[in-house]
Amino acid sequence: MVAPALPAAPAAPILTRILTHAGMWSAVLSRGKSLRLTDLDGGANVGLLLYHADVPSERYNLPDTLKGQHIFYLRQPYCLHSDMGRILASLTADSVGWHDTVCGCSDAKLVAQKYGGTSNYQTARNDFHRNARDCFLIELAKWGLGPRDLVPNLNLFSKVVADDAGRLTFIPGNSRPGDQIELRFELDTLVVLNTCQHPLDPDPGYHPRQVRLEVFRTPPAAVDDACRLSCPENERAFRNTETYVTLRD
Repeated sequence: MVAPALPAAPAAPILTRILTHAGMWSAVLSRGKSLRLTDLDGGANVGLLLYHADVPSERYNLPDTLKGQHIFYLRQPYCLHSDMGRILASLTADSVGWHDTVCGCSDAKLVAQKYGGTSNYQTARNDFHRNARDCFLIELAKWGLGPRDLVPNLNLFSKVVADDAGRLTFIPGNSRPGDQIELRFELDTLVVLNTCQHPLDPDPGYHPRQVRLEVFRTPPAAVDDACRLSCPENERAFRNTETYVTLRD
């Protein structure tokens, strides 16, 4: 399958960051913003969590996202559903075509087993071995959230397939240098992410890839928007979202 071409950026980015060394980042991106992520090296993984900025108890919901759209993985033009029947973000551009939804994230024990447990900041400085769970918790703490707020995360740029017995297999090389995805935010959303390697990545070396993130101003979804019309469940969730925004404003 040939991935759809990315549209031209709507304007110059209002923010640009390069994440390196299992980098982590969090920010509130309001409705009317989009986030573009670029895999600079190839083979990147971006662990992602989303929370409604107004009411953080509303957050990305894995089961509703998958069952509502009848999917196992994400690609354009799918959407990220909250546990309140609303859309937090829509995948509006995607040169990769497959993003893992089910495998979760690495923790300290897994990283120590795979890459060795002797690396720490005192000996390796910024090259020490981070794990995704701790990165999530560091960023969540900045917003008054903690372990009880961890939910199943997305793994953007990574591909995992299941066989008939349900066994999961990581597919290396799913993302190439320069591949990009773009998320448009439909609600004011707390975005929490890191670039730690995928927990099923068979590569024995510890080397998280560089990722560029850019934030753009973006108009809201039109009535004929591809994400809105991709399935009836998405159209209903968009209506719920727009009702919330209208009544709040």
